[in-house]
Amino acid sequence: VSTDLMVNSAILVSGAIFGIIFGASTVYLALKAGLTVSASIPIAVIAITLGRRFLKTTILENNIIQTTGSAGESIAAGVVFTLPGFLFLSDPSSADFFNYWTILTLAIFGGILGTLMMIPLRRSLIVEEHGNLPYPEGTACASVLKAGERGGEFARTAFLGLGFAAAYAALQKVFHVIAGVPEFVTAKANKFFPAAKLSGEITPEYLGVGYIIGPRIAGVLVAGGVLSWFVLIPLLASLISSDMIAAQLAKIGYLKSITTAGGSFGWDPVNHNFADWSDAIYKAYVRQIGAGAVAAGGFITLIKTIPTIISSFKGSIGSLKKTGVEGVNENNVARTERDLSIKVVGIGSLILILLMTIMPMVPGDTILSKLLLGILVIIFGAFFVTVSSRIVGIIGSSNNPISGMTIATLMGTCLVFIAVGWTGRIYEPMALVVGGMICIAA
Repeated sequence: VSTDLMVNSAILVSGAIFGIIFGASTVYLALKAGLTVSASIPIAVIAITLGRRFLKTTILENNIIQTTGSAGESIAAGVVFTLPGFLFLSDPSSADFFNYWTILTLAIFGGILGTLMMIPLRRSLIVEEHGNLPYPEGTACASVLKAGERGGEFARTAFLGLGFAAAYAALQKVFHVIAGVPEFVTAKANKFFPAAKLSGEITPEYLGVGYIIGPRIAGVLVAGGVLSWFVLIPLLASLISSDMIAAQLAKIGYLKSITTAGGSFGWDPVNHNFADWSDAIYKAYVRQIGAGAVAAGGFITLIKTIPTIISSFKGSIGSLKKTGVEGVNENNVARTERDLSIKVVGIGSLILILLMTIMPMVPGDTILSKLLLGILVIIFGAFFVTVSSRIVGIIGSSNNPISGMTIATLMGTCLVFIAVGWTGRIYEPMALVVGGMICIAA
């Protein structure tokens, strides 16, 4: 493979455009379906096809396009799963941090943090551990890039899927030929399944996500839907009175009061009846049960991954010691094998701490509190980027337990805050900043 490389504005702009497109789709899917999928291989396929035809790119330039685009998508995923937490914190001022400039700043800082911490790990984990760490998605992406002559065949399938999705969306949302959410609801008086609902939002994006995540994870998602709508809702409909359901809805803000008719679910206080029983029970109880299940799943994931986290960190440190933090003599290696100096990591980390300390959009009531935030970000970032890098090398980025690492970061940050006496609500958004940046970086 030729190592000649000409980085020009067209290459960088192409990668940035892919990052915007796939980042937007990642945010949309995360908010709509609660999960994301890696975009590295689709970007590589499209980069090969368009780059070869319009930019005459080499394999290294295609790799830059792919890396830039997938980095944007990865940062978007880290943002969308953590920073909306500003809206749900108990401190009323927390929602003020959910704005464009704060999110942009934290996303940039998280991306820089991950890049800095990966500099000393590249040679030790990717080069020296080649063969021991398979890096499944990275290997697949490299295979696609090296098979550039087959790019047209791969891209044809990708563009066919794009065309099918566009046509389906037009028929569904513009011409209304295809139902958006077909559903079947049983009556409250049904003997076997009272107020059960069978429905499904049939869209191309869900079809694609289901294909990518595979039958096991898709099956778990379907099982959750069956448990909610065919088990929990009929059970609660049989056990809980309509007035109790209405009182719960009023408590969480879906009804003005138990004596006020109307609302989203057609509450009738005279006849003690809902027009939409299944959705009323779902919003009153099942959604909260689901939130508890998500929290429990996060803690279970954390507990299960603690041994992996510890062993991965030890393995990464061992690889670093073998290679040497400064790497090899850069004068004796090819240009494509040279790494940035460890000094860049140190200076960059100090600059990152300084920026977090002085920038007004970063949560924190004093310079000292922001300084501690910056230090915690560097410490947790160094640890969890190291852990994440090794885990990705073993099981791939799609299976990387980043949620467990984020929860561990939040717990560690809160313990530090308690140790220094920061226990007020004002410190909640500060803890979220640390967790969010680690999620983005790792």
